[in-house]
Amino acid sequence: MLPKYDQKVKEIQSLIAELMGQVVEANQVTLDAYKNHDNAAYDSVRNILKSIDVEANTIDNEIVKTFALFGPEAQELRMLVAYLKLTNELLRIAEGSKKYARRMREHCEGECNLAPFDDIVIKLHTTSLNAMTYIEECFKKPGECNVEDLYRKVMVEESKNDDLFSILEKEIMTQIMGEQELSVEYVRILGTLRKLERACDRAVNIANLLLYAAKGGEIKVY
Repeated sequence: MLPKYDQKVKEIQSLIAELMGQVVEANQVTLDAYKNHDNAAYDSVRNILKSIDVEANTIDNEIVKTFALFGPEAQELRMLVAYLKLTNELLRIAEGSKKYARRMREHCEGECNLAPFDDIVIKLHTTSLNAMTYIEECFKKPGECNVEDLYRKVMVEESKNDDLFSILEKEIMTQIMGEQELSVEYVRILGTLRKLERACDRAVNIANLLLYAAKGGEIKVY
């Protein structure tokens, strides 16, 4: 039988893994919807993430109870603080994912031609999804997770994500010059796709928090 503190931490890690799994699933659905031109699939994201706020609050309450009941030592305290901040990052990724799904359906059904951007949009979304998946895997098997390796992998995806978004931005601006009557709509599309970039940035924040929990130092955010 595990000591009560260790058992509570395992429960919290499992709850975070479930939450992260929902975020990953939602992003996989939106990526597949874009690839397959299945606009109706975007609507399922709302159902996947419908209780995410409640679940995040449950996790935060469990963390606070663990603080109060077990009086953790310095390293344990770092981990709980990191987890408490981490759920906020997850919630913000989830909120961005819901908005992304809703807006992408509108864009795909609109007048703008997204076909010229298909390859780069898919690659952009894939880098964001990869970063989230690495974090999900870490929480599924916390005993096997090397946080330094996780941080490096997430940073690689974030770097690729930044480069891809810069290229996409230039290509959309070029498209606007040829279709000026749709310029406002193309700018909206760019704003929607920026949510993939921000999600990857938040994955870096989470990796930073896990690094802080394991190694100490200062809490850093991207």
